[in-house]
Amino acid sequence: MITLSHLSCCFGEKQILHDINFHVGEGDFYAILGANGCGKTTLLRCIAGLLTPNSGEVNISPSGGEATERPIASFSARELAQRIAFVRQHAQTDFEFSGFETVLMGRNPYQRRLQNESQADWDIVEQCMRHTNTWHLRFSRPHEMSGGELQRVMIARALAQSTPIILLDEPTSNLDIAHQFDIMELLCDINAREHKTILLVVHDLNLALQYCPQALLLHDKGILAHGATSEVLAPDNIRTAFGVEAEPQQGHLSLRPMTKQL
Repeated sequence: MITLSHLSCCFGEKQILHDINFHVGEGDFYAILGANGCGKTTLLRCIAGLLTPNSGEVNISPSGGEATERPIASFSARELAQRIAFVRQHAQTDFEFSGFETVLMGRNPYQRRLQNESQADWDIVEQCMRHTNTWHLRFSRPHEMSGGELQRVMIARALAQSTPIILLDEPTSNLDIAHQFDIMELLCDINAREHKTILLVVHDLNLALQYCPQALLLHDKGILAHGATSEVLAPDNIRTAFGVEAEPQQGHLSLRPMTKQL
């Protein structure tokens, strides 16, 4: 589904990622983890085609049941938008579109120039908004929504895009605990019901442990560990990546500062 081969990315002279090799299978649900500045968002943007790596490439499976993966650089913008939906960390609210209009934008990759939306597009939007419990927000403007409501509307737009891959950059940031659970429950349901491949950047290790079956842990410009989340978040890995001590306790992690030696 997604294969990263020898991917490296720099900003000026500063190297962010170096020689990343990684494969994500169809229907996988991965948390991308790591300390601030380790390259989580950079990695996600490279996969989405929003950043061009300095070396290496990202390959994804084309549509139509073809087995051979292709570099994302070989896809047109329209083709790529039919394969990958990207939910940004901060919802774009520069324009006061209604909830329905915002979700309807997810249908743009399937419309020809100057073509109006079809009844089928409208039906898909309604279905996606009902699935994300946002149908009651169809007439609401962004300033009338809470942070959790707006985030669910943006996820509904990604669903309306009808892509097999959804990438999310910190979808639970700046949300209270109840809304964090709400978003993660929704993503789990989408993954289970529609078998979509989901990768999300998340800071909360316990959220990742509770909801994401698999995890990718970045450290020192590369991959420290990947695989089952419970194994990736082993105390030694957490100590290396975050500089804190971790103790597993009945399905969650108890975190504390490392003891300083005098």
